[in-house]
Amino acid sequence: MKILHTMLRVGDLEKSIAFYTETLGMTLLRQHDYPEGKFTLAFVGYGSEDTDTVIELTYNYGVDKYDLGNAFGHIALAVPDAAAACDAIRQRGGKVVREAGPMKHGTTIIAFVEDPDGYKIELIQR
Repeated sequence: MKILHTMLRVGDLEKSIAFYTETLGMTLLRQHDYPEGKFTLAFVGYGSEDTDTVIELTYNYGVDKYDLGNAFGHIALAVPDAAAACDAIRQRGGKVVREAGPMKHGTTIIAFVEDPDGYKIELIQR
């Protein structure tokens, strides 16, 4: 078995695609509209769906906001330098919600950014 993707429901597909591609540097791998089902799917990631886990962005026609609830936590990305990644993301218009620093009760350097829908992305310094 292999994890293929994580699906996120988004309120503005173009804004979300821009965030994940322009701000986080992912590639738009594919996008398909399903007018009969009234939704559009876009897949973004750092590599091919054949070899890497990706993110599926789902836009449901007419829904511009979701209640994120409190069950979902975050998506984590490995970065060489969390502080530098925060600076680059901020310069590209991204929102940093926790600056780079040691995790609580640990030593791993982490930071958090937020996508246009409020989903958290953790940056883990490796």
